[in-house]
Amino acid sequence: MFPGACSNCTLLEKMTANGMDSLREELVLGMGNPLLDIIAFGDQQFLDKYGMKPNDAILAEDKHLPMYDEMIKKFKVEYVAGGACQNTLRLAQWILGKPRVCVFMGCIGKDSFGSILEQKANESGVITRYMYHDIQPTGTCAVVVTDHNRSLCANLAAANCFKIAHIKKEENWSFVKNASYYYLTSFFLTVSPDSMLEVARHACAFDKTVFLNLSAPFLVQFFKEPMMQVLPYVDILFGNEHEAETFSKEHCFGTNDLREVALKIAALEKVNKNRNRMVVITQGPDNVIVAIDGKITEYEVPVLQSNRIVDTNGAGDAFTGGFMAMFIQKKSIDVCVKCGIYAASQVIQQSGCTYPETVDLKELLSF
Repeated sequence: MFPGACSNCTLLEKMTANGMDSLREELVLGMGNPLLDIIAFGDQQFLDKYGMKPNDAILAEDKHLPMYDEMIKKFKVEYVAGGACQNTLRLAQWILGKPRVCVFMGCIGKDSFGSILEQKANESGVITRYMYHDIQPTGTCAVVVTDHNRSLCANLAAANCFKIAHIKKEENWSFVKNASYYYLTSFFLTVSPDSMLEVARHACAFDKTVFLNLSAPFLVQFFKEPMMQVLPYVDILFGNEHEAETFSKEHCFGTNDLREVALKIAALEKVNKNRNRMVVITQGPDNVIVAIDGKITEYEVPVLQSNRIVDTNGAGDAFTGGFMAMFIQKKSIDVCVKCGIYAASQVIQQSGCTYPETVDLKELLSF
């Protein structure tokens, strides 16, 4: 059975209510940094050896490069097709239970890690249109889990080498033209902002929907210029409380009230006037804030007992995937947010950004 498929057809029909009829292959296109997540339950001694802290999220320096092979030799590891954008598309596919709805583009190397990455992504139902680099190795991300914490160390390698020429190839641009929804992460601003703009302008010209994730505070702070070039084309913006607070500071909003921040971001310049921008801010276990049409709605996140939490890695990516899975079926924002919360709640009960074999729609409907 394809991951995410559910044998309980009555519940599936109730949740999706004609939405499945609107799903088709290649409906969603995502672009980002493909990384092979190498996940292991480690210890503080291992973190100390490489100068890492619990819940770190850092880019690899030369001193970190040996850690990937050491993890494989020292711990029992799990491989997952990772990178924020690819995570979100995998989670959307899991919720949808229908393969090949999502397409992903990014750059990988011609090596064994690249083969594993491509296999894992395809197994999740995502269509991959990778650019292959002849020299750089496939990007990897060490995910070291200690207690309920996870520390990330990403070596972008080939992921850092994506070029706009790849999407302009006829065989790849056809996927851009065929999509109706586009998911971009701000991590990609460090790699190919011109590719992001090319796709965003196409979407705007044909009245299609663009999602953007703020992704990390340092991107809001140090990649402000390319981010603000893309933002006018964005219909739905995702971010967490730390990213939103940093955005407010960098743009002199004069407030740390996340409701006000969301409204101010929603009101920033937008090229496509056919719909107002929506801003969605998550806060971990606290309320999800949604700003649209000058109004704020908050959604409570059900309490999850701490002994059920295994790893918070990928919770934000999962929320976005769950939200998008309902949004592309034209569901209400209430349903989209609740599905996002459900997806995040499932992922944090697993190791890494992974999920159960099937979607528990009884639990989903209870959110």
